[in-house]
Amino acid sequence: MRVRVEPDLTLSEPIEYPALFLKRGEDKRLREGHLWVFSNEVDVARSPLTEFEPGEIAAILDHACKPIGIGYVNPASLIAARLVVRGVANGLDRSSLIVHRLNVALALRERLYAEPYYRLVFGESDGLPGLTLDRFGDVIVGQTTTAGMERLKDAVAEAIVKVLKPRQLWWKNDASIRALENLPSYADLGYGEYGPPPIVREGGLTFEVDPVGGQKTGWFYDQRENRDRLSRLVAGRRVLDMFSYLGAWGLRAAAFGASDVVCVDASQAAVDAIGRNAERNDLAARVRAVRADAFDHLKALREARERFDVVILDPPAFVKRKKDFAEGRLAYRRLSELGMQVLAKDGVLVTCSCSYHMPRAALLDAVQQGARHLDRSVQMLVQLQQGPDHPVHPAIPETDYLKGFICRVLPA
Repeated sequence: MRVRVEPDLTLSEPIEYPALFLKRGEDKRLREGHLWVFSNEVDVARSPLTEFEPGEIAAILDHACKPIGIGYVNPASLIAARLVVRGVANGLDRSSLIVHRLNVALALRERLYAEPYYRLVFGESDGLPGLTLDRFGDVIVGQTTTAGMERLKDAVAEAIVKVLKPRQLWWKNDASIRALENLPSYADLGYGEYGPPPIVREGGLTFEVDPVGGQKTGWFYDQRENRDRLSRLVAGRRVLDMFSYLGAWGLRAAAFGASDVVCVDASQAAVDAIGRNAERNDLAARVRAVRADAFDHLKALREARERFDVVILDPPAFVKRKKDFAEGRLAYRRLSELGMQVLAKDGVLVTCSCSYHMPRAALLDAVQQGARHLDRSVQMLVQLQQGPDHPVHPAIPETDYLKGFICRVLPA
C-alpha cells in the first residue's frame, strides 16, 4: 500500500509514500509525543520491513489505517522507524522542512547565548531525529546517526549553508551508535575549504577544537552551565580535573581563581591540547596536564597522600546499554570513592554521568555508598543536568541523559 500526500506550496504534484503499519495498540506512545517505532511494533504481515530500503521515507499508519505521520525506516535497526512530520497533509519536503526546523532551533539558541557557540540541533528534541549540529562561530560540526538522516545529509548541508552561511561544515560521523544502523564510520569536510582549526569561547576563555580527531563533535557544550557553577567553589583552592579532555573544567576553575589545577586524561593529544589552551588563556602557571588512566592515577595520588579541595569527575559513559547497568554502577561507585580519597577533609566533589541508563538516584547512591565505606558524610548541594541547548523532550526520556551532583564531603 502507498499513501498519497497532497502537495505543499513548494511541490507541484502529490507524493506517494510506502505505508508502514503498526500493530494494534502500538500507536499510543507516538500519539503521546515519542518519535520512535521499534521493530516489534510493526505489523510486518501488512508492511514487511524487508521491503524497505535503509533510510527510506514512509507514511506511518496505525492498525486502523489512520495516518500518524511521515518518517523514515531502517529495517536493519531495532528502532525501525523515526517520525519526522506529524500528519500527512503535506509531504516531507526535505529542503523547506529542514530549513524551517533549523531556523526554529537557531531562534532558541540566539535567545540563550550572546555568542554563536552552542549545540544548534539536538536530534529528536529539535524535530530532526538522528541529527546533531554543534556551532563554533562560523564552523558547524555535524553528526548523522541514523540511516534516514544519512540519506538526507545533502539536504541538511544545503539547509545549513542557506541558514548559517558557515565557513566550514564538518561531518564527524564516527560515533559507535552508527554501527547499530549499519552505517560506515568516517569524518570529513562536507563544505568549505581547509583552514585554521575552529575555536570555542566559553566563560571568557578560548579553546582550540579538533573537528576530526576530537571526541564526539569536538566539545561538550552540555556541561557549560555546570562549569559556570565553579565560580563560587574554587577561588584559592587546589583542583583536580579527571577525564579532562581539552581542559574545560580545569581551565574554567583556574580562570575563577583556583590556586593550582591538575588536569588528567588518558590521551596524549588531549594533554597536549590542554597545554596549548592553558597558554592561549594565560593560565599555564596554574594548570598542569598529566597523561594517565583515571583510576590508576587516583590510586597513585591516594598513595602519595595528595589532597585537593575540589575533585571533578566527568567520565565517559560507563553504562552504554541497559545490560551494562550493574557493572557501570560499580564503576561509578569505585570512581566516586577514589575521588573522595584524595579530597581534603572539607572538600567538594563534582561527579557526573552522561549515561542515560544510569538513573540520577543510582549515581547519588554510588556517591553515598563510597562515602560510607570511607567513613565520610556527604551533603548534596546542587543537582546538575544538561544545558538548555540540549532541550529535553518531555515525551522522550532518552533525551534526558546528563546528570550530576556537586557534593560537600566531610569527615563522619
